[in-house]
Amino acid sequence: MENRKNFFHLHLVSDSTGETLISAGRAAAAQFQNSYALEHVYPLIRNRKQLAKVLDAIDAEPGIVLYTIVDQDLASLIDLRCREMGVPCVSVLEPVITLFQAFLGAPSRRRVGAQHALNEEYFARIEALNFAMDHDDGQMPETYDEADVVLIGISRTSKTPTSIYLANRGIKTANIPIVPGVELPASLYLATRPLIVGLIATTDRISQVRENRELGSSQGLDRNTYTDRASINEELKYARSLCARNNWPIIDVSRRSIEETAAAILALRPRLR
Repeated sequence: MENRKNFFHLHLVSDSTGETLISAGRAAAAQFQNSYALEHVYPLIRNRKQLAKVLDAIDAEPGIVLYTIVDQDLASLIDLRCREMGVPCVSVLEPVITLFQAFLGAPSRRRVGAQHALNEEYFARIEALNFAMDHDDGQMPETYDEADVVLIGISRTSKTPTSIYLANRGIKTANIPIVPGVELPASLYLATRPLIVGLIATTDRISQVRENRELGSSQGLDRNTYTDRASINEELKYARSLCARNNWPIIDVSRRSIEETAAAILALRPRLR
C-alpha cells in the first residue's frame, strides 16, 4: 500500500522574527513521519489589528497554532479565539518563562525580541559569518591566524555548512579542501591561534553525496574519479595521514548532523587551549 502523507496547517505567530517558533515547530513535526506541516509564519505581530488578520487566516485554514507573544493581552486573545474556533494552540515560551520565574524568583521582563538584541554578541556573530564566507574553500589563506577554527577535509565532508553553523555561534571559521598532491597553504602551518580539525566520513557516504551533487570549484579533482570508491579511499587515507603528522584532531561526520559535528568541535576547543 502506498505510504501517503497527511498534510496539516501549522500556524506560527510571533512578535519577533519567528525563528524560535520555526525551529520548535519543525522539530516537533519531524517526529511524525507520515504527516507534513504546511507552515504559515506570521512574524512581528505586535498589535490587535495585525493579530486580527492572522486569526482570520487561521480560521480560513484551521490547524495547530504555536505562538511566542509576550504581550499578555494579545496572548489571551489568541487563546480565546482559538478556543472559539476549536483549534489547538500553545504558547511555546510561556511554560519555559514560568519555570525560569519560579526557579529564579524574579519576574520576566517581557521584552519583545530580547534574544535578537543588537549587542556585542550579535555583532560578533555577524563578523564571524562574514569571516566564514570570506574564508570558504581555501580562500584568503593569508589571514588564517585570525580564525578560531580551521576545518580541513576532502570534498563533501560538510566543511562549509559546519563553518556557517559555527559562525552563527560567533566562532570565526575557515575551511580548506584536502586534495592529494596539492599542498595546504603554508600560512596554515604558521597559524598559532586557530584549532585545526580534520573532517572525514566513510567512503560510501562520501561517494553517495558526490553522486548527488555537482563537483563544485575544488581544484585538482577529476570528474571521472570523483565518485570512485577506490579514489575516495585514497583521499581519506591521505587526509588521515596529514592530520596524524600534524597532530590535528579528526572528527568522523558520517553519522553526525551538522549540529553534532559543531558540538564536537566546540568540545575540543577548551581541551586544546
